[in-house]
Amino acid sequence: MKISALMTSAGINIGICVLLWSLYSVLRKQPAFVRVYFGRRIAEENRLLREAFILERFVPSTGWIVKALQCTEEELLAAAGLDAVAFNRMLVFSIRIFSLAAILCLFGILPVHYFGRKMHRLEISSEQLHMFTVGNVEVQSRWLWVHSIVLYIISGVACFLLYVEYGHIARLRLLHLKRATLNPGQFTVLVRGIPKTANESCSSDVDDFFTKYHASSYLFHQVVYKAGKVQKIMTGAKKACGMSDPSTDTTLDQRCKAVTYPCCLCGASSDSFQLLPTDEVAKNIDKKECAAAFVFFKTRYGALVASEALQTSNPTKWVTDLAPEPDDVYWSNIWLPYKQLWIRRIATVLGSLVFLVLFVVPVAFIQGLSQLDQLQKKLPFLDGLLKKPYMSQIITGYLPSVILLLFLYTVSPIMILFSTMEGPTSHSERKKSACSKVLHFYIWNVFFVSLASGAVINQLNPSSSTKDIAVRLAHVIPEQTTFFITYVLTSGWASLSSELMQLFGLIYNFIIKYVLRMKEDIAFVPTFPYHTEIPKVMLFGLLGFSCSVLAPLILPFLLVYFFLGYVVYRNQLLNVYRMRYDSGGLYWPIVHNTVIFSLVLTQVICFGVFGLKESPVAAGFTIPPIFFILSFHQYCRTRFLPLFKTFPSQDLIDLD
Repeated sequence: MKISALMTSAGINIGICVLLWSLYSVLRKQPAFVRVYFGRRIAEENRLLREAFILERFVPSTGWIVKALQCTEEELLAAAGLDAVAFNRMLVFSIRIFSLAAILCLFGILPVHYFGRKMHRLEISSEQLHMFTVGNVEVQSRWLWVHSIVLYIISGVACFLLYVEYGHIARLRLLHLKRATLNPGQFTVLVRGIPKTANESCSSDVDDFFTKYHASSYLFHQVVYKAGKVQKIMTGAKKACGMSDPSTDTTLDQRCKAVTYPCCLCGASSDSFQLLPTDEVAKNIDKKECAAAFVFFKTRYGALVASEALQTSNPTKWVTDLAPEPDDVYWSNIWLPYKQLWIRRIATVLGSLVFLVLFVVPVAFIQGLSQLDQLQKKLPFLDGLLKKPYMSQIITGYLPSVILLLFLYTVSPIMILFSTMEGPTSHSERKKSACSKVLHFYIWNVFFVSLASGAVINQLNPSSSTKDIAVRLAHVIPEQTTFFITYVLTSGWASLSSELMQLFGLIYNFIIKYVLRMKEDIAFVPTFPYHTEIPKVMLFGLLGFSCSVLAPLILPFLLVYFFLGYVVYRNQLLNVYRMRYDSGGLYWPIVHNTVIFSLVLTQVICFGVFGLKESPVAAGFTIPPIFFILSFHQYCRTRFLPLFKTFPSQDLIDLD
């Protein structure tokens, strides 16, 4: 890919960003869209935008950017919770480490790449991007020691910043526990796998068990009922009766009488709607007790002990876990039999693997578009079209990343479906599981499959041996970074603008208000999609680490993305999304593990590239950092990770 093609892609995305950001600064001031852009503040603060005509409402402004930057961490914690703070610290970490990497690589490594070979130079706009990668460095070059030193500095500073951020989030998690208002979830244990007996009810079994084995701390319990379809019908009937008379509540009036309507066919009257007595309805409802219950304790420490201990010699019976917060409970999965969960998890793993494999096809097709010379050979009828300069620049510089972005929109809903099928008992657990699945999908399909398919399309032939495949994969890693740069522009810059505009929210709002003429649902305010945004940011971090010393030209584009994301996400968390539940920063271990994986993978890639450059000294220098990074990771797992799995007994006893 030429620099001109990259500039075409950058120009298109910059234009889209400027247009959408300007539109947002105008639309956010319009009363018609106030619920789209200020959903959280309206729901929690009951504030509305005045509808008087003001000329300022139709002029783009940057005041919202200043407000987003001026927001303190305490204000963000109060408005959006600890998960939002952890997400914000992830962006801060990325800005810090890649600012350092950009300074070192652009001024230290990029000149080494560009002047790595003695050859005729063209104008910068006509140069191939390959000229700015490590592929342009001569074999056995004496300048590869620069790469080793920069690699050491980046890895060391990244580990130091990770340690600081991990400790900061851990302290905030403990402060969150101490400062939180009285939360019933801290006193409650969710019990599943309750064995059924022939003589007694499930409720009696639970009461007898915890009275006998947790007598000092047990308070009472509530068995979870699955009422079935009859209860859904009753709920709908109550709502319909309440809506029929504005002066009445949703509660049924027991004094009302049966209503008769004439039949349209024969004229006979029929009791089409009758109000049944409450006792009779209760008999019809199938109160089938499920093997699950909420057990309440007198102290937080008592609930912790009961949740951590193995209750019986059979681990599948009387399974206890700390209950989610009331708003966090995922009621649809509470009634699932505990013995069924392992089958569901195996099924979701297999489904995820099948989806990973099937997605290889569109990724390989997209890589074919980015290889213009190969595309001309395989599709000769497009030769005339591809020879036009502007068409070739759009096809190679913009179209592949756009197509990949459209395909990736299907990943998040499918992964959240798989996570739901696993049987999580809380919304936050479901999103956390989906976050891990989407992250693994991005790393495999967007990173590894893009590299592999690029090598297959560009270099391999039917006579290639296994050794040739390994060597050429190492060759294609710096070359494939040109596609990653365009991916950062499209999936990074443009998607941030789309997130800011809330395109789906605007369309939904328009259809509800002006097409269907329905009243807006004030209570519905979306929650922040951590399961889609965290994997996206982590993928860009992986691209930044792995390409920093091999193709440093990607770093300025990544830095712009992280700076824009810092502003956009803070604005959305403060104004748009509502915090219904909070996992307490449990996303941070995922972030930490991904950064460690990225650092180790970077060393491995550099080891292979330096080996191909026949520089054993530079290749050997990549081995010690691997052991240092893994040792650092093990220390963090010992020092901080236990605080994210449970709460300290000392703090709970002090609170009690």
